[in-house]
Amino acid sequence: MNKILQKIVFGITGLTLGGAERVLVDIANELSGKFNITIFTLYGKGEFEKELSPNVKLVNMIDKSYNELTKNEKVKISLKILFNKKSIYNKYIKNKFDTEIAFLEGPITRIFSVENKGIKKIAWVHNDIGQVFGKNLKAKIKRMLDKTCYSKYNEVVFVSNDNKEQFEEIYKLNNDKIVIPNYISSKRVIKKSEEQFENVFEDGTVNFLTVARLVSQKAIDRLIKIHSKLIKDGFNHKFYIIGDGPETNNLKNLIKEYNVENTFILLGKRNNPYPYIKKCDIFALLSYYEGLPMTILEAKVLEKPILITNTAAREAVAKYEKSYITDNTEEGVYEGIQRSLEMLPKWKKMQEQKYIENYNIIKQIEKLVKK
Repeated sequence: MNKILQKIVFGITGLTLGGAERVLVDIANELSGKFNITIFTLYGKGEFEKELSPNVKLVNMIDKSYNELTKNEKVKISLKILFNKKSIYNKYIKNKFDTEIAFLEGPITRIFSVENKGIKKIAWVHNDIGQVFGKNLKAKIKRMLDKTCYSKYNEVVFVSNDNKEQFEEIYKLNNDKIVIPNYISSKRVIKKSEEQFENVFEDGTVNFLTVARLVSQKAIDRLIKIHSKLIKDGFNHKFYIIGDGPETNNLKNLIKEYNVENTFILLGKRNNPYPYIKKCDIFALLSYYEGLPMTILEAKVLEKPILITNTAAREAVAKYEKSYITDNTEEGVYEGIQRSLEMLPKWKKMQEQKYIENYNIIKQIEKLVKK
C-alpha cells in the first residue's frame, strides 16, 4: 500500500535564470522523495523547468514566458494579479495542498496570502525588503499592502539575518520568523562547471566576472563608471557580465559613453555560467543591496576569489578567506577593485577551501514544511 505523501506547493513568478529560481529547483528536487511537490508559476517556459525532477509537478498560470507577452498582455495580467488574486488562488491553489509556500516577494506572496483556514502558509524572503521596492510613493503603498499580506502567513523565512532584521524593522509583525540560508547542490555546480564553453577571457590581464540580472539593484551602471576611471588610472583588468534584464540597453549606452567597449563586456544570458565562474580570476558582485546571493555560494564552491560590496551578501563569505568586502560607495568600489588586484597573487597561493554540502538546510526545510 502506497504511503500518502504530504502535498506541498511552492509559488514563484517563473523558473527563469535567477538565484531564487535556482534555489527552488534544488530544494524541490531534494524534497520530492519525501513529499508530493508542486511548483506553481505565473509565467511558463523558464530555463530551469527542464532541470526539475520527474517527481515534481509544474503548473503554469500562463504558458508563455513573460518576455513573450505583448505590452498590453503584461498590463492586463498585472491588473488581474492585483485585483483578482482570490480567483487565481481559488482556481490553482485552494484546498489542493497541505502546505502553501510563497517562495518570492511580490505577486506570488500576495496571491498565496488569501486566507484558507487550516492550511499552513509560509512566505520566503530573498532580499532586503526595505530596498527592493524603492523609496517612492508607489513603494510605500506596496509596503502597506504587503504588511497585510505577510500577516496572513504562519511563518516567514529569510535567507540572511540582515534581511530578517530589515523586515522586522519595517513590518513589525508577530508571526514566526526564521533564517534558513540558501541551499545549493555543490555536486551539480562542479559537474556543470566542467562542461565545454566559449572561453572569452583574455590572457595577460585580470578577468573579473559578474553573474546577475541586469537590474538597477546590481549597480552595473556604477561599476562601468568606476571601471573606466580605473582603466584611465592604469589598472589593467577586464569586466565580463553574464545576464540580461531591463537595464541592458542603458548599460550598452553607458559602455559606449565611457569608451570601455574593449574592457567591459556584456556577455548576455548563459544557461550554464559555471565554466565561466571557474575560469575567471575574480568573481565580483558589487550591488547596492542583496539577500544571500546564489552566485556567491557557487563561486565559493568553485573556490574563486570573491569581491562584494557591504550588503547582506557578507553573510555568504563569512570565514571564506579568499574574499574582500568593500564599502558600498563609488570610492569604496574603486578601492575594492584596486585592493583585489593587489591581493590576487596571495589568493591564488591559498589552500583550497572545500565547500561542504549542507544537507542540514534540507533537514531544516523538511521540519518547517511538515504540517
